[in-house]
Amino acid sequence: MERFLRNNVLATAAENWTRIYDCDNLPIWARQSMDELVSLQLADEINNRFFRTLEFGTGGMRSRTIADVVTGPERGNSKTNKPDFAAVGTAYLNDFNIIGATIALFKYCSKFLKNNNRAYELPSVVIAYDVRHFSKHFGELVASTWQKLGGYAILYASPRPTPQLSFSVRHLNCTAGIMITASHNPWHDNGFKAYFSDGAQMVDPHASGVISEFNDVAMNDICRFCEKDLLGIAILDSTIDECYQSAVRETILREDLLKNNAIDVVFSPLHGTGGVATIPLLKVNKISHSVVDEQNDQDPNFSTVKSPNPESKEALDVSIALAKRKNADLVLATDPDGDRLAIAAKNNTDEFEIFTGNVTGALLAEYRISQLKLLRKIPAKGSKNVAIIKTFVTTPLIDKIANLHGIKCINTLTGFKWIGEKIFDYENSMLKQEYELTGISINYDKTLTEKRNDLLQKNSTLFIFGCEESYGCLSANNVRDKDANSACLMACELAAYAKSLGKTLTDLRDDMYVKYGYFGESVLNIYYEGADGAQKIKNILVSYQKNPPKLINDSRVTEVIDFAKQTIRDADGKLILPQQFFFVTLENGVKFAVRASGTEPKIKFYLFAETKIDDKFQLSQAKEMTSLLLERIKRFLKMDADKRTNFTT
Repeated sequence: MERFLRNNVLATAAENWTRIYDCDNLPIWARQSMDELVSLQLADEINNRFFRTLEFGTGGMRSRTIADVVTGPERGNSKTNKPDFAAVGTAYLNDFNIIGATIALFKYCSKFLKNNNRAYELPSVVIAYDVRHFSKHFGELVASTWQKLGGYAILYASPRPTPQLSFSVRHLNCTAGIMITASHNPWHDNGFKAYFSDGAQMVDPHASGVISEFNDVAMNDICRFCEKDLLGIAILDSTIDECYQSAVRETILREDLLKNNAIDVVFSPLHGTGGVATIPLLKVNKISHSVVDEQNDQDPNFSTVKSPNPESKEALDVSIALAKRKNADLVLATDPDGDRLAIAAKNNTDEFEIFTGNVTGALLAEYRISQLKLLRKIPAKGSKNVAIIKTFVTTPLIDKIANLHGIKCINTLTGFKWIGEKIFDYENSMLKQEYELTGISINYDKTLTEKRNDLLQKNSTLFIFGCEESYGCLSANNVRDKDANSACLMACELAAYAKSLGKTLTDLRDDMYVKYGYFGESVLNIYYEGADGAQKIKNILVSYQKNPPKLINDSRVTEVIDFAKQTIRDADGKLILPQQFFFVTLENGVKFAVRASGTEPKIKFYLFAETKIDDKFQLSQAKEMTSLLLERIKRFLKMDADKRTNFTT
């Protein structure tokens, strides 16, 4: 065994293998599984499973639970494509990494409470999970581990959406929250998302603190918690569903539009949690809707789609076909954990056009700012104490919309956790200012929305909308992650508004382009799987830092912003943390960003181009020319990236 590992697998894989295998109390099935991989001399499979240890990325921990090669001990007695046990391996999400992450989070929360004079509190956690393979098992394992460690665990009894977990952390006043999900990843993946007491995904210093604790967790300690014990764990009932849905309904600005301009919607949860949250919201708001029945079952194999990612046009095929039969106005589809929303809207020729996340975000930003002004919720001239928050890789059209309306547009690093962090900054600033002025400590979540919004505008900044290009939106203050359930309501209100004007959503989109200019966009995803792929992605990023591009096709590069080396601040003056992320500007005005995905084995290129137009007659030509230009650049970037995979310093 030792000779095979030494001569045939990566050094890091051999080291991680040995660390796991030498554990005294490793479960029998795991040891037998590792023995089988060696006996069959599956070097590539061992490398893929053990080449690294999981870390917290932009979306926590996320990886495969079901391997390409499933061993006999892992399969057990299973007659389906789900084995009895998640694949053993330091690079995969399994019982061991789930327990290790739970121990790390518990230890960090305990130290945090102690360091903040709250040692008398038991670290508390609320746990939710989606519909994926092993999700319920992992959720129960987290709850059992947390309780055995001496904390207080609260567990949802069945699948719930990610934004509801975010809400629950604040609503239940928990120290932390854990969501078991891999969002829109392939069926064989799962994940562990860690939330702190503010209801947002963890950022530094909390994330670094948990990672440090995770690196110190011994395998022998992990194995002590492999057997679940759910005795005494609090199980949540439907009461909190009603609380969450009540909070989400506050995102509606004008109920009169929904009441007086009936729209017909087709909705698909893509086999996920949308049936738990979105459908009840559509019903209670009396929005006429039809559900895609074949995608309303909670199927962890996502059997009717190639990918449960609403960014994939194919994922909306069944929904659009139903919408045509029903003569509906709007198609809405949410991903398995209910945090991303895809929209397809009927145009004036009765065809359905799929909106990108950038288009949806820009339309909602324009509408919500305008309506908040009309309703006198924010000043008509705008205010620097009102903000929209988006990521750097989300369309600059939203920056332009905010600037024209006289409000701030804050750009953050990729990942909704950074948007959540900014909202928390504004919350803390307001509470601090109000206490200094009045000597009164305010309960943020229990303060009436109108009063809270006034205080934020007076003493801090009022967050009114946040979005990212990857189909995520948020407007509620008491949820701190992207929320497809509230986004569905916002989209329905927007469609009703368009109808009140005798227009379609595609009309509103085109009106927006005439007003602000046409903003073209495209995304290039290049996948590099496994241990070899991880090194290729690393090489590409290093090459951009050491040898940045100087010419893209026939256009000269005029600027390269290196977020790892340069000092970058947001519109509030807050320092942006260093990250391997690059923004490149060409002399023809095109810009593109480069970063590695934090949740999938791929490198991403985000492309943007802006064209001024004077009327709708110029729009078609602008779209065609911009599309051709961006496709040419994407072809170059793909070839260039493949060359950079072999970069050495």
